[in-house]
Amino acid sequence: MTTPSASLTPALEVLRLEKNFAGTTAVRDLSFSVKTGICLGLLGPNGAGKSTTMEIMEDIILPSSGEVLYQGRPRDAFFRQEIGIQFQHTALLNFLTVGETLDSFHRLYPDPEALSSLVERCDLGPILRQRNNQLSGGQLQRLMLALALINKPRIVFLDEPSTGLDPQSRRNLWDIILSLKEEGKTIIMTTHSMEEAEYLCDEVVIMDMGRLIAWDTPARLIQSHCHGSSILLPESAFKMKLEQLPFSWKRRETTIVIETTNIHEGLNTLLDLDVNLSAMTIHSPNLEDVFLGLTGKALRD
Repeated sequence: MTTPSASLTPALEVLRLEKNFAGTTAVRDLSFSVKTGICLGLLGPNGAGKSTTMEIMEDIILPSSGEVLYQGRPRDAFFRQEIGIQFQHTALLNFLTVGETLDSFHRLYPDPEALSSLVERCDLGPILRQRNNQLSGGQLQRLMLALALINKPRIVFLDEPSTGLDPQSRRNLWDIILSLKEEGKTIIMTTHSMEEAEYLCDEVVIMDMGRLIAWDTPARLIQSHCHGSSILLPESAFKMKLEQLPFSWKRRETTIVIETTNIHEGLNTLLDLDVNLSAMTIHSPNLEDVFLGLTGKALRD
């Protein structure tokens, strides 16, 4: 397990967290901290305890033991005024329009964000007159994010924010999240997309079976857990017998996957062996490789 260096005043600290449900332990002795102003990703396969951990951090459910500190102190009623939550599934009143929904939530807070600012940031202008049940997935996610930001939160919780979005909507959402981080807000998110986590997150916590198994920046996790790159070539690219290759390799259907710790030297060697590189693909290690290496490749229900 790896851990990043400690920061001075974490936005949140999770200390020895445990959560039991009817004889099942969902979270086991979990500890980590979230630096102020970063985006932290909470990753893990299905059943890892991510959602339970998020709900405890959001102060929605109580832990069986352990605690969560906000800016170094136990959370109080003021904490809920300082956070915004974008739930993955939220029931909105179908007969209200987007504009009416924003106005209704806006009235709940003593010092809310200006509606015009939220509408512009989340690109809601063209759909203000649409009813909530007429929104596409991307439009609904933008509305939910606006509602999460309406109270000017210092910490924003995002529960799988890009699930079901098309590539354009996903990139638009990512840009909004990055702009929030630039303003100094702390972002805590769950996601099943390793691409999303690697792009957005300054640090990631990887959980499995309720336990923390890795915690660091994506770059350092990749460096620590992955060694070398892969060169992928069709089997027809080789004039020689594959057993003569001076590399570790494996066959993946009709593709030969060559492992090398030095791409430059590996390519030079293949050229010297008169291997046809025209259909070559190079795979560099990424966060998904780390995740699968730590949690396994078997499907989880």
